[in-house]
Amino acid sequence: MSLVTATRLTKTYRVGDIDVPAIKGIDFAIEASSFVAFVGPSGSGKSTLLNMLGCLDHPSGGTLKVLDTDIATLDRRAAARFRGEHIGFVFQDFNLIPVLTVFENVEYPLRMVQLSGNKWPAAKRKEQVLRMLDAVGMADQADKRPDQISGGQKQRVAVARALVSQPKLVLADEPTANLDHDTAYRILELMKKMRDEFGTTFIFSTHDPKIMGEAETTFTLEDGRLQNGGSHV
Repeated sequence: MSLVTATRLTKTYRVGDIDVPAIKGIDFAIEASSFVAFVGPSGSGKSTLLNMLGCLDHPSGGTLKVLDTDIATLDRRAAARFRGEHIGFVFQDFNLIPVLTVFENVEYPLRMVQLSGNKWPAAKRKEQVLRMLDAVGMADQADKRPDQISGGQKQRVAVARALVSQPKLVLADEPTANLDHDTAYRILELMKKMRDEFGTTFIFSTHDPKIMGEAETTFTLEDGRLQNGGSHV
């Protein structure tokens, strides 16, 4: 069974009196434990698609199933709970909270999941956070704040934060855009290692040829439509 399935998926935004289609009836399927890239020019629909996959936005038509759950059926609270339990996010600008330490930034999703009813007691949270920081090579930086570490280190922390709740799916929006070539390559290698270790599926929105080269499957979006059925390495 596919982890993600889209069937005739559409998304239309209302701008004043005009309907603006962003995603135009696309179909695709993504298997578990895969490394997938959605590529295309700015305005092609990549970010819109990631927002729907992440339960941040609802489809206008068609179906989008993640872990056999139809995203369109989730109300705001259910979407937040589903997102907290099953989906991690990695952003191009890291999105770390500046007043929190590295440890606290990685711990934050576990605290949010706990508020929704999934229990992560303090001892279990600490064990899981330290495990993830060790996995990304940042355990010795746990007490530092984001402004005290490099861009590559920030992205390592962001990867740890995305994986700390053991999600089945991680969505990465241009995760190497603010990194130099060597650091970007090391982050990609880290993500592949985490995929192999934890069985996590990574879906990227990207312009980066490095990610395209590492992805097992690449979907090309242009003007809201898929231009291929998924090119496989």
